[in-house]
Amino acid sequence: MAGNIVLTGFMGVGKGRTARMLAEKSGMFGVDCDDLIESFSNKRVKKIFSKLGESRFRELERQVALWLERKVSDTIISTGGGFFNVPNINKIGTVVYLHSDFDSIIEALFSHPNAKKKIRKRPLLKDLGSARDLYDKRLPLYRQTASVEVQVGGRSIEEIVDEIITLTGIGRRA
Repeated sequence: MAGNIVLTGFMGVGKGRTARMLAEKSGMFGVDCDDLIESFSNKRVKKIFSKLGESRFRELERQVALWLERKVSDTIISTGGGFFNVPNINKIGTVVYLHSDFDSIIEALFSHPNAKKKIRKRPLLKDLGSARDLYDKRLPLYRQTASVEVQVGGRSIEEIVDEIITLTGIGRRA
């Protein structure tokens, strides 16, 4: 492992926000897998799903995962909700699963000031019943791939980040 911290969890759980603050507090760089996928493909995630399908998106995730494993070190990596499925996830870095119950995630998304944009950006949230089924299916898999699990529901971003720093042993590296 190259000193990376890989944040996983269901869509909308706060991986990106957590990664940004964690990078700031630790002095490490931060990258977002969806941004990397968009850069590699020159297409927005939403367009990849609508025009090329989920299977092509997952293929791009695997390409990004290989690139991360080979080229990236000492970095906070925010992943998409399905990234935990890449076969080399534990070779990329310490996997931190950000956990919250489904209803809390949905409530946070719908009450966010930019709710429409946040929901539109997540194609798998079009049907909340299917999204809940997906959450239930993924929950044990998130836990299985994680080195560390952090409860995020009802906690401030500062508390979450401080716990990740404590559990992973990363510190100020700037």
